[in-house]
Amino acid sequence: MSIRKSLIAMGLVATALTAVAAGNGDIVQSVKLKDGTTMHQYKDGKMAMEDSLGKVVYMKEGMSMETVDGKTIAMSGNEVAKLFIQKKSENRR
Repeated sequence: MSIRKSLIAMGLVATALTAVAAGNGDIVQSVKLKDGTTMHQYKDGKMAMEDSLGKVVYMKEGMSMETVDGKTIAMSGNEVAKLFIQKKSENRR
């Protein structure tokens, strides 16, 4: 096998492993908020948000959010890139 074919094969394997690693397994909880957005909480306690259309949105750390049932949650972290990569890999399937 030529070096070029080996590099292409390694690239394909690396891409597949990245997609598997970015799977939904890291999300522990997803909560609907009053304004229509959804907050996702990861295993490490950090959070990410998406709007009602599924677009990843930025939220400052420490900002208060109100859930549909009236509870208040403070934003912890802002995993915009993590959620973006996760959603992108889901859309490829």
